[in-house]
Amino acid sequence: MQSWDLNGLELKPRLPEILSSSDDARVIALDLAAGESLDEHEVHERAFLTVLRGEVEVDAGNGAAAGGPGMVVEFEPRERHRVSARSDARLLLLLTPWPGAGHPGAMEMREKLYTRRHAAKRGD
Repeated sequence: MQSWDLNGLELKPRLPEILSSSDDARVIALDLAAGESLDEHEVHERAFLTVLRGEVEVDAGNGAAAGGPGMVVEFEPRERHRVSARSDARLLLLLTPWPGAGHPGAMEMREKLYTRRHAAKRGD
């Protein structure tokens, strides 16, 4: 068993701390300062975002939500979303499975090279 005092973690804004990582899931704690955001992005895994303190606004392709401690948001794999802090916020992120299908960490070297070349052609 492992446990964490999520309120006692000494995090710096925008510098996530990986609390646990296995083939089943990755758990990350993250602070966002008021007014900061995680610009529109996507992850390869199913993602669950929990607000531990502060208030955030979440925008995704199929809607938006805002809330404070206790709010949980679920994202489908590859669902594009943006998270903005209305006030200093602490977030807990669960990604499962880890790494998800298509994630560079789960690819063989040949697949990584193809993906990089393809992204370079698109200008990503």
